[in-house]
This record gives sequence, structure tokens and C-alpha cells, in this order.
Amino acid sequence: MKIMSNLNHGLFRLFLFVSGYVFFLALGAWIFSSIETPEEVQKVKELRNLRASFMKNHECVEDQALEDLIKEVVAASNRGVSAIRNATGESNWSFGQSFFFTSTVLTTIGYGHVTPLSRAGKIFCMVYAIVGIPLTLVLLSALVARLLVPTVWLLQWLNSRLGHMYQPLNIRILHLFIIVLFLLIVFLLIPAAVFAQFEPDWDYMDSLYYCFISLTTIGLGDYIPGDSPSQPYRPLYKISTTVFLYMGITFLMLTLAVFYDIPQLNLGFLFTSNSDNSEKKPLAVSGLNVSTGAQRTSCRTVTTRTRTDRW
Repeated sequence: MKIMSNLNHGLFRLFLFVSGYVFFLALGAWIFSSIETPEEVQKVKELRNLRASFMKNHECVEDQALEDLIKEVVAASNRGVSAIRNATGESNWSFGQSFFFTSTVLTTIGYGHVTPLSRAGKIFCMVYAIVGIPLTLVLLSALVARLLVPTVWLLQWLNSRLGHMYQPLNIRILHLFIIVLFLLIVFLLIPAAVFAQFEPDWDYMDSLYYCFISLTTIGLGDYIPGDSPSQPYRPLYKISTTVFLYMGITFLMLTLAVFYDIPQLNLGFLFTSNSDNSEKKPLAVSGLNVSTGAQRTSCRTVTTRTRTDRW
């Protein structure tokens, strides 16, 4: 009966969470619609005025011919082919560009700015992703496992310094705060400043937005580094950006692992029964659960001292 009661509570909480999540989606849609619709209307008005001005100054051009040209240009642009006269002559499928494309596929960022044009390329992209995405997850997991070692050392150091003053949960939260702060500074704020310097059309806000959208693997594709026609050393720049993306995603996964290892912050336990929770083994088993071990060690020390005093 107790297990069934816990299960019912978990399902009820899950239902409430799903309802709240759907409301959160609707709220976000309403806010985006309210903010972006006026900007879109203004852009459409400007384009229509520009088109009307062009047709007025070039009476020999038929409206339907211009419409067909615009359609072809937009379609080509959506496939990563630029029709601008002064666009860089480098192919979208040079080694540097292709290396950047494969990284966005395997990390599931998927900007969509460049896509395979041929049928063979589309088939190979699917097969390549089926094999490569699991390999990427294995690689990132292995890197996170290695990074957990210095993370555990930091937690041990915090426990040794602050364990006599604060509760283990407070030390864990401080530890998480340090990791998050490092992530923000090293993989968001500093890279944003670098991109703002190298990208002629980006300001700092655009660069910060790009870093966040990329490292969270959202990959909207509205900002792509290295696509400026005047970009020097474009292949090297693309490869360097790829290295940054892998490093940033790895550290983001490490941050999530540290967050998940704090049971009080793991909301997933609210939607399962106690029996399910007891069967789950968080990452603390692999070494992060230092505070518990320190408590056990201190308890054993106290017990030993007590016995020694008695003797």
C-alpha cells in the first residue's frame, strides 16, 4: 500500500509538472510573439518599400521576374549558398567548413546554415550521424569522468576547510556555485569578448547570445562564426571554434553532473516512488559523494577516541 501511495504521489506531481511545463511553453510563445511581431512587421514594411522603389527605378523589370529571382535567392540562401557578388569564393565544403559542419552534426547543435545538397550527401549525413552521435556521447562522458577528478579534489578541499563551520549541503552548493561561475567566465563571457573582436557585425550581446545558444546545443543558426566575406584564416577560425564548442559542451555536462549529484536539487526524485529512488545510483557513487564519506570518517574517529579514553 505504501509503495502504491508513493507511486500515486509521484504520478500526481508529474501531472502537475507537465501542466506547468505546457503553461511555461505557452507563456514563452506569447512573450516571443509580443516582442518579435512588431519587429517583423517593420522589416516586412521596409522590404516592401525597397521593392516598390526598385520597381519604380527599373521599369523594364517585370514584377513576376523579380519575384522568381527573390525565391531562388532565398532558397539558395537557406541551403547555405550566397548570391552576393562580394561573397567569399571559398566553398562551403572546404575542409575547414566541412570540419565545422560535422562537429555541429555530431554535437546535435545543427545550425542549419549549410546542408547537404546531393542525395548521396543526405544519405551519408544520416549514416554518419547514427554512428557519430553515440561516439560523441561516449567521448564527452569520458572527458567528464576525467574532469570529475579535480572537481572531487575541490570538493574535498572545501570540506576540509569549511566542514567544521557549515553543513554538507551548503558546501555542496558553494562547490556548484564555483563550477557555474567558472563556466560563465571561461566559456561564455571571455569567448563572447573574443567573438565580438573577430566578427565585424557582432556586438558583445550578439556574441554572448551565440555562445549560449551553441553550448546549450540549441543551435538556431542565426549567428555563424567565420561567415564574413572578409574573415581572414577562415578554415583555421572554423576549426578553433569547433574546439571551443567541444570544450564548452564538455564543461557544461560536468556542471550538470555536479548539479545532479546534489539530491536536494534533483527534482526528478519528486516524480518517482521511494523504492525507485533507492535503486538509483547517482554520480556520487563514482566519487563525488565526499561529504558523506567525510562524515563517516569523522564518526569512526570519534568512536575510536571514545574507546581509547575508556581504556
